[in-house]
Amino acid sequence: MDETQENQPVPEKRSTARRDFVKVAGALAGAAAMAQFISTATLASRTKPSGTGESTAGPQWGMSIDINKCIGCKYCTYACQAVNNLADNMIYNIVTTETMQNGKEYFLSKPCMHCTEAPCVHVCPVKATYHRPDGIVVMDYTRCIGCRYCQVACPYDARVFNWGDPIETSPKSPNFGFQEVPNRPRGVVEKCSFCSHRIDGGLARGMVPGVDAMATPACVVACPTGARAFGDLTDPESPVSKVLAESKAVLRLREEELSTEPSVYYVPPDAHTNNPFQKG
Repeated sequence: MDETQENQPVPEKRSTARRDFVKVAGALAGAAAMAQFISTATLASRTKPSGTGESTAGPQWGMSIDINKCIGCKYCTYACQAVNNLADNMIYNIVTTETMQNGKEYFLSKPCMHCTEAPCVHVCPVKATYHRPDGIVVMDYTRCIGCRYCQVACPYDARVFNWGDPIETSPKSPNFGFQEVPNRPRGVVEKCSFCSHRIDGGLARGMVPGVDAMATPACVVACPTGARAFGDLTDPESPVSKVLAESKAVLRLREEELSTEPSVYYVPPDAHTNNPFQKG
């Protein structure tokens, strides 16, 4: 693991993500208005994905990412590649280096947001992209025709097209894990699934996603600083619900602009001390 860390590439710079994070946070002045506050009651009132017309009858999975704790090590990316048997040019979880309005840099990690109002689901002509009852946006690779409509529609750049045949072993294995899901065929669009195979397998064995490592997304388990939390957004005792309840402010990327209702929440720098998103 130490040798791998020494050879890690420098996190990529992508100014386009400023519109994702800085545009939202920088426009909000002061601690009171910096970001939307998320209460347990708000999370518990979430409904199932659009079109079901049903109230939540089971868990609704979500993730939090604390910008204060992210060090840009990319362990989340590497663990995802190992578990999904991805080549180096196939990345489900992007980590970039961004610049705040005061010139200070921070790391922005972006998995699939698993939006309740997911543009990718709406545009798929063959229903290969769909919502599970627990809110996870998944792919049926046997139905995917490779049209890439979903990739174009995703405002978070969270999808990648598989141009090549499956590889034998990911370069990130075994240092960051082993393959846990079947290879996908050439010519389909791929994405993060919140490691739904781990969630389903863990639940079948009586485990708690977000608490038990084998039932929790690999990116969360691999994070060395605890920047990520996962769990049932409708359960006030889940790890993710506790993070959101205890944080002074949380936000979701481009939510005000797009109304996508992402299931990934970000904890920005402390709004009550030095707010780096404001000028001056």
